Amino acid sequence: MAGNHDSDPTRAFLGLLREAVVKPIEVARVLDDMSHAERVTAVRSAGRAEQRRLYEAVAGFRELRMTDMVGPSVAAMKPVRHYGKNTLPAFSHFEKRFCRPADADANAPTQLWGYNEGSMRWLTGPGYFVLRPDPERGELLVDYNQVPPAHPPEWPEIRRNEVGLSRLVYGFMIDRLRGVSQHVTIGSAARKGKDLGSWFVLCRES
Repeated sequence: MAGNHDSDPTRAFLGLLREAVVKPIEVARVLDDMSHAERVTAVRSAGRAEQRRLYEAVAGFRELRMTDMVGPSVAAMKPVRHYGKNTLPAFSHFEKRFCRPADADANAPTQLWGYNEGSMRWLTGPGYFVLRPDPERGELLVDYNQVPPAHPPEWPEIRRNEVGLSRLVYGFMIDRLRGVSQHVTIGSAARKGKDLGSWFVLCRES
């Protein structure tokens, strides 16, 4: 099987995504065996075709829970970084940063709060969102139509996504997240319910 026995973690990961049939259980195993730094490098190497194939392959594979994004042992309002890569033609490396609200159940939060950190934040805005579950599908929804009422002190000022350039980037968006491995998720972007043919992969910090 292409890539399975490759000593280079990134090549092994990409090899699995380029096989005739992507096998989620093998992808998850390879990712789980990597160090954090190796995982970030690997997921940020995936291009549009690989991300699209991975997103399709993991449908229904691994139930994604809110605690996969912010673990129950993490203190309320403490940021958790997820290192990402999207399929835009430029400035594709970014982070989604999440936190659990102060009054939420650490083991079963009904929502998480977050924003997007990247080199273009000064122009596009922070892209604040509320993360909520889709329990029927075992997936999570990144809802840019909602913004948190508060944020950790080190995060930028909250701005809505329907004003300025934020409207073009984050306005009216609800992205869908699927589970890949213990640390990795894959998302698909949609605006007003229409898929945009754009994906992004995230790796939670260890």
